[in-house]
Amino acid sequence: MADARVTEQAVLGALGSVRDPESGKDLVTLGLVRDLAITGGQVSLTLAFAGQTPQAKVAMHSGASRALRELPGVTRVDVKMGGGPAPAQAHGHAPAAAAPAPRENLIPDVRHTLAVSSGKGGVGKSTVAVNLAVALKQAGAQVGIIDADVYGPDVPMMLGSRGQPGMFDNKIIPVEAHGLRMMSIGLLVKPDEPITWRGPMIHSFIQQMLRDVAWGALDYLVFDMPPGTGDAQISLSQVIPLGGVVMVTTPQDVALLDVRKALGMFQRLHVPILGIVENMSTFVCPHCAKPTPIFGDAGGRRLAGEFGVPLLAQLPLDPETRAAGDEGTPITVRRPRSPQAAAFLDLARVVMSRLDEVGTAALPTIS
Repeated sequence: MADARVTEQAVLGALGSVRDPESGKDLVTLGLVRDLAITGGQVSLTLAFAGQTPQAKVAMHSGASRALRELPGVTRVDVKMGGGPAPAQAHGHAPAAAAPAPRENLIPDVRHTLAVSSGKGGVGKSTVAVNLAVALKQAGAQVGIIDADVYGPDVPMMLGSRGQPGMFDNKIIPVEAHGLRMMSIGLLVKPDEPITWRGPMIHSFIQQMLRDVAWGALDYLVFDMPPGTGDAQISLSQVIPLGGVVMVTTPQDVALLDVRKALGMFQRLHVPILGIVENMSTFVCPHCAKPTPIFGDAGGRRLAGEFGVPLLAQLPLDPETRAAGDEGTPITVRRPRSPQAAAFLDLARVVMSRLDEVGTAALPTIS
């Protein structure tokens, strides 16, 4: 039964309390509220952002969701994030979509783009992405990293970065950490604030992490992707010509089952597969130095042979690598002369070679 308290007036009143942190004006005055629908206790709407920065968009989206959830009688809130100019009225139907524009080159000064992905969570994908990025830097390259895992943005913690990025000339300045330029949604929201975005919002976020961030000249821009085969992977491949993907797996069959799906997805998206990284390949006993394949044996090699791609690395299960990530100092920085760091440096060199093999040159300039 519909709750009479959930009215359009009440909803707009709540949204009127949410302000753009840059202009100081509220959402209703700015005309950002579009497609407002109220069904019983369920409220849905689109925020039709235009020129706001990603920081402002995140703040306003979170504020709107929070303000609506606090309204008496509201049982469900769905706040989508749109784009383009808002209509003249405060809310209503969106105008007809224009014909799609040619894909612009959002990062013209970046030579190579590289995704680190996995079929499932818990295989150490972010650990591989962070240490691979640092190793590329140690090999003499200029490197940036985007934490595209919006639901579990771990990169700031692993790099020991907790400050917010700055702004200059209407561009976000990426955070510097261990010689890397880094951006993450984790820098823009509170640590305990959940991200409940749907596909269009993830697509918009990825675009803005490219368009609105002053990356400068980079040899490599690494993307730490969320696990699985979802919106982020599809959006990234649509937004830029992705140079290649490194797939991370552990050796056991349940991980291989999921990574096969991820590999198939990237093949359909025409993204070059650089190869497989088998993480947690073995555990070397610190007392007897005997290696033990805790998660199975040679699964990554079998998968690489099945898809006709190289096995790029077999990385051991190492407690110190885990501790280094928890403390914000990757093992490649904490112990650069260790066998673990050497394995990541070898991986970086192989990845650099593979990117050249698949023909990834400077991104094309689209006029």
